[in-house]
Amino acid sequence: MKKILITGGAGFVGSCLAIAFKQHHEDLNVICLDNLSRRGSELNLPRLRQHGIEFVHGDVRNSEDLAKIDKVDWLIECSAEPSVHAGYGDSPAYLVNTNLIGLINCLEFLRKTGGNLVFLSTSRVYPIAALRNLPLKIQGQRFVLPEQTGIAENFSLEGCRSLYGATKLCGELLIHEYSQMYQIPAIINRCGVLAGPWQMGKVDQGFMALWVARHFFGGNLTYMGFGGEGLQVRDVLHVADLYQLLKQQMQSPQSHQGEVYNVGGGIANSVSLRELTTMVETVTRKKSTIGCDPTTREADIPYYVTDITKVNCKTQWTPQISVQTVVEEIYTWMCDHKDALGPLFRL
Repeated sequence: MKKILITGGAGFVGSCLAIAFKQHHEDLNVICLDNLSRRGSELNLPRLRQHGIEFVHGDVRNSEDLAKIDKVDWLIECSAEPSVHAGYGDSPAYLVNTNLIGLINCLEFLRKTGGNLVFLSTSRVYPIAALRNLPLKIQGQRFVLPEQTGIAENFSLEGCRSLYGATKLCGELLIHEYSQMYQIPAIINRCGVLAGPWQMGKVDQGFMALWVARHFFGGNLTYMGFGGEGLQVRDVLHVADLYQLLKQQMQSPQSHQGEVYNVGGGIANSVSLRELTTMVETVTRKKSTIGCDPTTREADIPYYVTDITKVNCKTQWTPQISVQTVVEEIYTWMCDHKDALGPLFRL
């Protein structure tokens, strides 16, 4: 492995992966392509330059931008419109063109030049209704799913999942077809909530950073949906733990060819919004006014925790970084860069 291309490379996940690869493999040529559409992504450009990473200002929706890049050994597809609420009450054009047409352009790039693919899919490929129908119970300050370790790869795919989830599932199917027809080695990771420093969190995506920011910079928060009590649960995966998995997968691509893995923090790294509030208050030593909106939005789900059994059995990989540490690292990052981050996070 001498050269990798990371699409969406100035975003949170893409930039963190790029820097991690470069830090551990000094001779590796790392290229990041990004259209800088997400506010705050421009703050990652000095970080990329500092680590000797080449940045290409381009858009996966434009095949000509990819054509400017020479053959690579690996393409890590991180580019996406990541909001599950995208398209509700608005045009889905950017969502579809980025998540689907952009992926097709990436696959065409690999078909023409060769190379391997890692595709970062999402846990939101699983249908909303099925996740809402889980036999959840209330225990303390969270929902729990009794006698289950989480959602595995064999969870039903029947039903609607949002346009965001649909584009990612369509992408998975296209990858399988391209891989079979054109012999493009590919690995698919269905990621849960990814978090850590340098995530420019918003209400509809990146809630860990948003929760810390509202406490640190000021501003209100709201427990939304499912009665507005903040009991809904997600598992959280630090992006550095994701890097450790990708490194293993890319070192033995034949062992993972065509595989689909559910990748997340697992039950040990799960947290409810109410639990997260307590954690953030302790770390920041500040409180935020938290409102209550019982109305459940169309794409909201009450519980998602990843069952990582399959990927663990194949790689022995398990997440090492706790939710507590994620919160502490985000808080330290905000303290260290408060002048640059303030305009992004302050209401």
